[in-house]
Amino acid sequence: MAEARIIDGKAFAARLRAEIAVKAEAIKAGHDIVPGLATVLVGENPASEIYVRAKSKAAKAAGMLSFAHNLPEETREAELLALIDRLNGDDTVNGILVQLPLPGHISAQAVLAAVDPAKDVDGFHPINAGRLMTGAGGGFVPCTPQGCMMLLKSVRRDLTGLKALVAGRSNIVGKPMASLLLGENCTVTMAHSRTRDLAEECRQADILIAAVGRPRLIKGAWIKPGATVIDVGFSRIESARGETLLVGDVQFAEAVKVAGAITPVPGGVGPMTIACLLRNTLIAACRQSGVEAP
Repeated sequence: MAEARIIDGKAFAARLRAEIAVKAEAIKAGHDIVPGLATVLVGENPASEIYVRAKSKAAKAAGMLSFAHNLPEETREAELLALIDRLNGDDTVNGILVQLPLPGHISAQAVLAAVDPAKDVDGFHPINAGRLMTGAGGGFVPCTPQGCMMLLKSVRRDLTGLKALVAGRSNIVGKPMASLLLGENCTVTMAHSRTRDLAEECRQADILIAAVGRPRLIKGAWIKPGATVIDVGFSRIESARGETLLVGDVQFAEAVKVAGAITPVPGGVGPMTIACLLRNTLIAACRQSGVEAP
């Protein structure tokens, strides 16, 4: 059997970001609207700092305004909520992104619920989550599942009737991903840390979304031949030679020999997350200004 088609998320994201930049320039020229994205980071988590810088840089490259709010670790929850309230009322800010995780003394649930749903470009507010789950539409879809769906449909346009397994039940990826797949008429199974015989569940899936957060958990022998595999995992591990490797939740070298199509790590889902964040910010700016979103 031939090796799987590699789904190039980096190239897809580059095309999407270029298109967003063109649309952003068009609404600036036609309506004098410049989308603005505010990022909020609490503490000094190195990985979070890298992500936030990348998001700010991407926003500027797309012709958007970027407002970075980097707060110390000891920031009180009330202070953070006051900042969110100010950003909600700032007309130059169309999208608000609160970088997770937050320090333990701050309730992430309370902070995410405080963001104006119309500016919740991460799609984590209960109203946006509810709109997705109920199929009501009109809300913002979380960026990583949105990117996963775009990559999936780039290789399988019609998903109707396919069996999909979502490995991972987080509010950020697993649950919204399952809702998106249901919206495409898939038969969806959700797996998690208490699932019995995860390997057998994987073998039944035409579509496998791996979002467990455990490096190389899913082996090639667990993959149904010809299945489409979207690997959301991103972990740093040390090789036998002492090198740092970036790997996903799927054992790629094995899976690529069985799957029909698969995303690599890095270069798969990761770049799509930022591209979809910019997409949501552009749409938010248009909605808030009463302009039809491109």
